[in-house]
Amino acid sequence: MATLNHLTSIHTPTPSLRPFPARSSRNTPNLSFYSQPTPFSLSFSVKPSVKPRFRSSVIALALRTLSETESVVVPDDSDQFAGKFPPGTGVYAVFDGNGDLQFVGLSRNIAASVLAHRKSVPELCHSVKVGVVDEPDREALTQAWKSWMEEHIKATGKVPPGNESGNATWVRQAPKKKADLRLTPGRHVQLTVPLEELIDRLVKENKVVAFIKGSRSAPLCGFSQRVVGILESQGVDYESVDVLDEDHNPGLREKLKSYSNWPTFPQIFVNGELVGGCDILSSMYEKGELGGLVKK
Repeated sequence: MATLNHLTSIHTPTPSLRPFPARSSRNTPNLSFYSQPTPFSLSFSVKPSVKPRFRSSVIALALRTLSETESVVVPDDSDQFAGKFPPGTGVYAVFDGNGDLQFVGLSRNIAASVLAHRKSVPELCHSVKVGVVDEPDREALTQAWKSWMEEHIKATGKVPPGNESGNATWVRQAPKKKADLRLTPGRHVQLTVPLEELIDRLVKENKVVAFIKGSRSAPLCGFSQRVVGILESQGVDYESVDVLDEDHNPGLREKLKSYSNWPTFPQIFVNGELVGGCDILSSMYEKGELGGLVKK
Protein backbone atom coordinates (compact mmCIF):
# COMPACT_ATOMS: atom_id res chain seq x y z
CA MET A 1 0.00 0.00 0.00
CA ALA A 2 1.62 3.30 -1.09
CA THR A 3 1.77 6.14 1.36
CA LEU A 4 3.00 9.71 1.02
CA ASN A 5 6.35 8.40 2.12
CA HIS A 6 6.68 7.55 -1.55
CA LEU A 7 6.81 11.29 -2.30
CA THR A 8 10.40 11.97 -3.10
CA SER A 9 12.28 15.21 -3.60
CA ILE A 10 13.86 16.61 -6.72
CA HIS A 11 16.57 19.23 -6.91
CA THR A 12 16.35 21.36 -10.03
CA PRO A 13 18.37 24.43 -11.12
CA THR A 14 16.26 27.76 -11.53
CA PRO A 15 12.13 38.41 -16.67
CA SER A 16 10.28 49.09 -18.12
CA LEU A 17 11.72 50.75 -14.60
CA ARG A 18 10.44 54.18 -14.91
CA PRO A 19 12.56 57.19 -16.22
CA PHE A 20 16.26 56.90 -15.36
CA PRO A 21 18.83 58.59 -17.58
CA ALA A 22 22.30 57.10 -17.40
CA ARG A 23 24.85 59.29 -15.64
CA SER A 24 28.57 59.24 -16.03
CA SER A 25 31.29 59.30 -13.42
CA ARG A 26 35.05 59.23 -13.28
CA ASN A 27 34.96 56.64 -10.54
CA THR A 28 35.59 53.06 -11.70
CA PRO A 29 35.18 50.94 -8.54
CA ASN A 30 34.45 47.24 -8.44
CA LEU A 31 30.86 46.76 -7.33
CA SER A 32 28.56 43.90 -6.56
CA PHE A 33 24.87 43.47 -5.95
CA TYR A 34 22.54 40.88 -4.44
CA SER A 35 19.61 39.35 -6.21
CA GLN A 36 16.96 37.08 -4.73
CA PRO A 37 16.89 34.24 -5.44
CA THR A 38 20.01 34.31 -7.67
CA PRO A 39 23.08 36.40 -6.70
CA PHE A 40 24.97 38.37 -9.35
CA SER A 41 28.19 40.35 -9.40
CA LEU A 42 29.35 43.14 -11.70
CA SER A 43 32.55 44.95 -12.44
CA PHE A 44 31.40 48.54 -12.65
CA SER A 45 33.31 50.72 -15.09
CA VAL A 46 31.83 53.92 -16.52
CA LYS A 47 33.03 54.81 -20.01
CA PRO A 48 31.32 58.05 -21.13
CA SER A 49 32.84 57.87 -24.60
CA VAL A 50 31.17 54.54 -25.42
CA LYS A 51 27.53 54.77 -26.40
CA PRO A 52 25.28 52.07 -24.91
CA ARG A 53 23.34 49.71 -27.12
CA PHE A 54 20.07 51.02 -28.51
CA ARG A 55 17.89 48.79 -26.30
CA SER A 56 19.78 49.80 -23.16
CA SER A 57 19.35 53.46 -24.05
CA VAL A 58 15.62 53.01 -24.47
CA ILE A 59 15.33 51.21 -21.13
CA ALA A 60 17.36 53.93 -19.39
CA LEU A 61 15.15 56.67 -20.77
CA ALA A 62 12.06 54.78 -19.61
CA LEU A 63 13.12 54.77 -15.95
CA ARG A 64 12.87 57.26 -13.13
CA THR A 65 16.07 58.58 -11.65
CA LEU A 66 17.01 57.50 -8.16
CA SER A 67 16.27 60.96 -6.79
CA GLU A 68 12.83 61.10 -8.45
CA THR A 69 11.70 57.71 -7.11
CA GLU A 70 9.67 57.81 -3.91
CA SER A 71 10.86 55.76 -0.96
CA VAL A 72 8.67 53.27 0.89
CA VAL A 73 9.14 52.57 4.58
CA VAL A 74 9.88 48.90 5.23
CA PRO A 75 7.26 47.43 7.63
CA ASP A 76 8.29 45.37 10.64
CA ASP A 77 5.68 42.68 9.93
CA SER A 78 6.20 40.56 6.81
CA ASP A 79 2.41 40.37 6.40
CA GLN A 80 2.43 44.09 5.61
CA PHE A 81 4.77 43.66 2.64
CA ALA A 82 1.79 42.89 0.41
CA GLY A 83 1.08 45.85 -1.82
CA LYS A 84 4.19 47.74 -0.67
CA PHE A 85 6.80 45.86 -2.66
CA PRO A 86 6.18 43.98 -5.92
CA PRO A 87 7.13 40.31 -6.37
CA GLY A 88 8.47 41.32 -9.78
CA THR A 89 11.86 42.00 -11.35
CA GLY A 90 13.80 45.25 -11.12
CA VAL A 91 16.23 47.45 -9.22
CA TYR A 92 15.93 48.66 -5.64
CA ALA A 93 17.83 50.98 -3.30
CA VAL A 94 17.93 50.47 0.49
CA PHE A 95 18.27 53.38 2.94
CA ASP A 96 18.95 53.40 6.68
CA GLY A 97 17.06 55.37 9.33
CA ASN A 98 19.16 58.47 8.63
CA GLY A 99 18.24 58.44 4.96
CA ASP A 100 21.70 57.29 3.83
CA LEU A 101 21.83 54.95 0.87
CA GLN A 102 23.27 51.61 1.95
CA PHE A 103 22.83 49.34 -1.04
CA VAL A 104 21.57 49.20 -4.64
CA GLY A 105 20.54 45.78 -5.87
CA LEU A 106 18.83 43.82 -8.61
CA SER A 107 16.26 41.11 -8.04
CA ARG A 108 13.99 38.72 -9.85
CA ASN A 109 11.69 39.07 -6.83
CA ILE A 110 11.99 42.50 -5.23
CA ALA A 111 9.62 41.78 -2.35
CA ALA A 112 11.53 38.63 -1.38
CA SER A 113 14.87 40.46 -1.54
CA VAL A 114 13.66 43.32 0.65
CA LEU A 115 12.20 40.85 3.14
CA ALA A 116 15.51 38.98 3.25
CA HIS A 117 17.39 42.22 3.91
CA ARG A 118 14.87 43.23 6.58
CA LYS A 119 15.56 39.98 8.39
CA SER A 120 19.36 39.98 7.99
CA VAL A 121 20.18 43.69 8.50
CA PRO A 122 17.09 45.33 10.07
CA GLU A 123 19.13 48.25 11.42
CA LEU A 124 20.18 49.20 7.86
CA CYS A 125 16.90 48.51 6.08
CA HIS A 126 14.53 51.38 6.94
CA SER A 127 13.16 52.44 3.55
CA VAL A 128 13.45 51.30 -0.06
CA LYS A 129 13.11 52.83 -3.51
CA VAL A 130 11.92 50.44 -6.22
CA GLY A 131 11.94 50.46 -10.01
CA VAL A 132 10.21 47.58 -11.79
CA VAL A 133 11.57 46.45 -15.16
CA ASP A 134 8.72 45.27 -17.39
CA GLU A 135 10.96 43.43 -19.88
CA PRO A 136 13.65 42.10 -17.55
CA ASP A 137 16.43 40.68 -19.67
CA ARG A 138 19.92 40.87 -18.20
CA GLU A 139 20.97 43.86 -20.32
CA ALA A 140 17.96 45.94 -19.27
CA LEU A 141 18.44 45.06 -15.59
CA THR A 142 22.14 45.88 -15.67
CA GLN A 143 21.49 49.22 -17.36
CA ALA A 144 18.85 50.11 -14.76
CA TRP A 145 21.20 49.24 -11.91
CA LYS A 146 24.08 51.20 -13.46
CA SER A 147 21.83 54.26 -13.90
CA TRP A 148 21.08 54.47 -10.19
CA MET A 149 24.66 53.66 -9.21
CA GLU A 150 26.11 56.32 -11.51
CA GLU A 151 23.64 58.93 -10.28
CA HIS A 152 24.51 58.27 -6.64
CA ILE A 153 28.27 58.25 -7.29
CA LYS A 154 28.05 61.52 -9.24
CA ALA A 155 26.08 63.17 -6.42
CA THR A 156 28.14 61.90 -3.48
CA GLY A 157 31.48 60.83 -4.92
CA LYS A 158 31.26 57.44 -3.26
CA VAL A 159 29.89 53.95 -3.67
CA PRO A 160 27.07 52.78 -1.35
CA PRO A 161 28.67 50.78 1.52
CA GLY A 162 26.85 47.59 0.60
CA ASN A 163 28.15 47.74 -2.98
CA GLU A 164 31.80 48.15 -2.08
CA SER A 165 34.02 45.32 -3.23
CA GLY A 166 34.42 42.68 -0.53
CA ASN A 167 31.39 43.78 1.49
CA ALA A 168 29.72 40.63 2.83
CA THR A 169 26.83 42.29 4.67
CA TRP A 170 24.54 42.47 1.65
CA VAL A 171 26.15 40.26 -0.96
CA ARG A 172 25.75 36.63 0.03
CA GLN A 173 24.70 33.31 -1.37
CA ALA A 174 20.96 32.98 -1.64
CA PRO A 175 19.40 30.20 0.47
CA LYS A 176 18.90 26.90 -1.33
CA LYS A 177 15.37 26.46 -2.57
CA LYS A 178 13.22 23.72 -1.15
CA ALA A 179 12.91 20.68 -3.42
CA ASP A 180 9.73 19.93 -5.36
CA LEU A 181 7.65 16.90 -4.39
CA ARG A 182 7.32 13.86 -6.64
CA LEU A 183 4.43 11.45 -6.48
CA THR A 184 6.57 8.50 -7.62
CA PRO A 185 10.29 7.71 -7.97
CA GLY A 186 9.80 7.23 -11.73
CA ARG A 187 7.71 5.81 -14.56
CA HIS A 188 8.70 2.23 -13.74
CA VAL A 189 6.95 2.36 -10.36
CA GLN A 190 3.35 1.16 -10.32
CA LEU A 191 1.01 3.08 -8.01
CA THR A 192 -0.78 0.83 -5.49
CA VAL A 193 -3.41 3.46 -4.63
CA PRO A 194 -5.49 5.61 -6.98
CA LEU A 195 -3.83 8.85 -8.09
CA GLU A 196 -6.79 10.87 -6.82
CA GLU A 197 -6.27 9.43 -3.34
CA LEU A 198 -2.60 10.44 -3.42
CA ILE A 199 -3.61 13.98 -4.41
CA ASP A 200 -6.16 14.10 -1.61
CA ARG A 201 -3.65 12.98 1.01
CA LEU A 202 -0.99 15.33 -0.36
CA VAL A 203 -3.12 18.48 -0.04
CA LYS A 204 -4.51 17.47 3.35
CA GLU A 205 -1.21 16.49 4.95
CA ASN A 206 0.59 19.70 3.91
CA LYS A 207 -0.54 23.17 4.90
CA VAL A 208 0.18 24.90 1.56
CA VAL A 209 0.63 23.09 -1.75
CA ALA A 210 1.20 24.78 -5.11
CA PHE A 211 0.68 22.72 -8.25
CA ILE A 212 2.68 24.60 -10.87
CA LYS A 213 4.08 24.26 -14.38
CA GLY A 214 7.78 23.60 -13.90
CA SER A 215 9.75 23.64 -10.66
CA ARG A 216 9.82 26.38 -8.04
CA SER A 217 13.40 27.10 -9.14
CA ALA A 218 12.44 27.32 -12.81
CA PRO A 219 8.70 27.92 -13.39
CA LEU A 220 7.68 27.27 -16.99
CA CYS A 221 4.89 29.84 -17.29
CA GLY A 222 4.40 33.43 -16.15
CA PHE A 223 1.46 32.56 -13.88
CA SER A 224 3.45 29.88 -12.05
CA GLN A 225 6.39 32.27 -11.73
CA ARG A 226 4.17 34.90 -10.13
CA VAL A 227 2.65 32.40 -7.69
CA VAL A 228 6.11 31.26 -6.61
CA GLY A 229 7.21 34.89 -6.28
CA ILE A 230 4.23 35.81 -4.09
CA LEU A 231 4.55 32.79 -1.80
CA GLU A 232 8.28 33.32 -1.32
CA SER A 233 7.94 37.08 -0.81
CA GLN A 234 5.59 36.27 2.07
CA GLY A 235 7.96 33.71 3.54
CA VAL A 236 5.35 30.96 3.14
CA ASP A 237 6.56 27.40 3.82
CA TYR A 238 4.91 25.57 0.96
CA GLU A 239 5.22 22.38 -1.08
CA SER A 240 5.42 22.55 -4.86
CA VAL A 241 4.53 19.88 -7.42
CA ASP A 242 5.35 20.07 -11.14
CA VAL A 243 2.25 19.05 -13.12
CA LEU A 244 4.33 18.81 -16.32
CA ASP A 245 6.70 16.17 -14.91
CA GLU A 246 5.27 13.07 -16.53
CA ASP A 247 8.25 10.97 -15.42
CA HIS A 248 7.51 11.34 -11.71
CA ASN A 249 3.92 12.67 -11.70
CA PRO A 250 2.30 10.75 -14.58
CA GLY A 251 -1.32 11.71 -15.23
CA LEU A 252 -1.32 14.35 -12.50
CA ARG A 253 -2.21 17.29 -14.75
CA GLU A 254 -5.50 15.80 -15.99
CA LYS A 255 -6.44 14.05 -12.75
CA LEU A 256 -5.97 17.23 -10.71
CA LYS A 257 -8.38 19.12 -12.98
CA SER A 258 -11.17 16.67 -12.12
CA TYR A 259 -10.19 16.49 -8.44
CA SER A 260 -10.32 20.26 -7.94
CA ASN A 261 -12.90 21.03 -10.62
CA TRP A 262 -10.50 23.78 -11.74
CA PRO A 263 -9.33 23.67 -15.39
CA THR A 264 -6.13 25.72 -15.30
CA PHE A 265 -2.77 25.92 -13.56
CA PRO A 266 -1.27 26.85 -11.20
CA GLN A 267 -3.55 25.64 -8.40
CA ILE A 268 -2.93 26.54 -4.75
CA PHE A 269 -4.34 24.54 -1.85
CA VAL A 270 -4.32 25.72 1.77
CA ASN A 271 -5.33 23.37 4.58
CA GLY A 272 -6.70 20.89 2.07
CA GLU A 273 -8.94 23.40 0.31
CA LEU A 274 -8.47 24.90 -3.15
CA VAL A 275 -7.81 28.64 -2.92
CA GLY A 276 -7.61 29.16 -6.66
CA GLY A 277 -5.09 30.13 -9.28
CA CYS A 278 -2.74 33.02 -9.99
CA ASP A 279 -5.42 35.73 -10.27
CA ILE A 280 -7.03 34.88 -6.95
CA LEU A 281 -3.70 34.57 -5.14
CA SER A 282 -2.52 37.87 -6.64
CA SER A 283 -5.72 39.61 -5.52
CA MET A 284 -5.36 38.26 -1.97
CA TYR A 285 -1.72 39.35 -1.90
CA GLU A 286 -2.55 42.88 -3.04
CA LYS A 287 -5.34 43.17 -0.45
CA GLY A 288 -3.09 41.89 2.36
CA GLU A 289 -5.28 38.84 2.90
CA LEU A 290 -2.74 36.13 2.10
CA GLY A 291 -0.77 36.25 5.35
CA GLY A 292 -3.84 35.61 7.47
CA LEU A 293 -4.93 32.69 5.31
CA VAL A 294 -1.68 30.74 5.36
CA LYS A 295 -1.28 31.24 9.13
CA LYS A 296 -4.68 29.81 10.04
